[in-house]
Amino acid sequence: MAQVLEFKLPDLGEGLTEAEIVRWLVEVGDVVAVDQPVVEVETAKAMVEVPCPYGGVVTARFGAEGTELPVGAPLLTVAVGEGAEGRTGEGTGGAADATGAAGSGTARGEGPAAEGSGNVLVGYGTSEAPARRRRVRPGETAPAAPRTPAVPAASATGAVNGRLRTGESTDARTRTPGAADGPVPVISPLVRRLARQNGLDLRELTGSGPDGLILRADVEYALRAAAPGRTEATDGGPGRRPVPAGTPAPAAPAETPAVTRVPLKGIRGAVADKLSRSRAEIPDATCWVDADATELMRARAAMNATGAGPKISVLALLARICTAALARFPELNSSVDAGAREIVRYEGVHLGFAAQTDRGLVVPVVRDAHTRDAESLTAEFARLTEAARAGTLTPAELTGGTFTLNNYGVFGVDGSTPIINHPEAAMLGVGRIVPRPWVHEGELAVRQVVQLSFTFDHRVCDGGTAGGFLRYVADCVEQPAVLLRTL
Repeated sequence: MAQVLEFKLPDLGEGLTEAEIVRWLVEVGDVVAVDQPVVEVETAKAMVEVPCPYGGVVTARFGAEGTELPVGAPLLTVAVGEGAEGRTGEGTGGAADATGAAGSGTARGEGPAAEGSGNVLVGYGTSEAPARRRRVRPGETAPAAPRTPAVPAASATGAVNGRLRTGESTDARTRTPGAADGPVPVISPLVRRLARQNGLDLRELTGSGPDGLILRADVEYALRAAAPGRTEATDGGPGRRPVPAGTPAPAAPAETPAVTRVPLKGIRGAVADKLSRSRAEIPDATCWVDADATELMRARAAMNATGAGPKISVLALLARICTAALARFPELNSSVDAGAREIVRYEGVHLGFAAQTDRGLVVPVVRDAHTRDAESLTAEFARLTEAARAGTLTPAELTGGTFTLNNYGVFGVDGSTPIINHPEAAMLGVGRIVPRPWVHEGELAVRQVVQLSFTFDHRVCDGGTAGGFLRYVADCVEQPAVLLRTL
């Protein structure tokens, strides 16, 4: 006998009390497996996919996209057991016998709870990749056949991703009113908004995407096809306006170039949102300077030549220089509360560093970096980098930074204009360290030179403070002994 289990918004760590629903990944009626991501939420400036600890059929969702929910509020309900399979006409594939509840979900009704993994965050330590979900509608006994691209019911012209295709029958390309039952296969909120603003019923369309997914191109073509004066068929078909004799034939339209659409979602979408917000809200400015890093590299070689402990990384030395510079210029270890019109200065330095992974760009945070020496910083950078590449970073390790260090020199480039990691107030960028001609002690010599770029929020300080910070960093790079005053 089926039972309905309620999955609540779990505690995502770092004392967070609420999260905003960014995107639902399942519809009512979908079959979900244990640990399958069901919703994407944003919390503490990090985007997180939340997996469901139960396998079965989704029976209800709570909260529209854009809604903020407190921790512990219901997210969705899942029917598990044989009754759930009977309702859909198919086996759930992911439903397990009821043996014990896991995660934050609680069971409704009688009987034991369904088996779950207890995992909370997809990509941060789940057991194995979830299976691809499949859509189930009442009365179906087999997976639906591949669908054709979307057109309105009144149209007799085919379209694939916005391009016309003639010679197909109207019946094969339209939906009957009875086919409008069940969830609408649309993921993108942009597609829903576009259809709503133009009064288009998405239930009348059949999507051209995978599994009948309705794409933006389908909606745009449907709107063009429904526009006044547009023909409803190919040449000579019904609805074509008469053409006066002698009118020259219109030139053939240029062929539309092939395009590939890549959804901005997951980490890539989170990065896009954060960078866009930074550019929109922060009046940033950038200054840069070339520095002779020869002595810094010699100091590092001397440290590592002792053989005591792990080898010190260049990034760790640069981080130690940054924390010393922030102690001298605390205005830059801050953020702006625009609503209260206040600058919020932080006592400690939580140092973020940019790390490129197969899953995208992430910024892990070294807590209390100002209290760590070069050895401790080296070890923590190594640990967080490995966790980032493995996809096991927690939200607490990805949020709460007060200043960011970006070493883009590893990509073989000399300089850049960093975009501030919102809501922080500054970021230091470091290019590659390469041999270059340099005037040293009055003579031309080949030295190890690096370009330092510093982007700052002009609301927290003026150019004098930013220039002083960057100059101090450059001085420490050129003469590491300067750091002895603050060690």
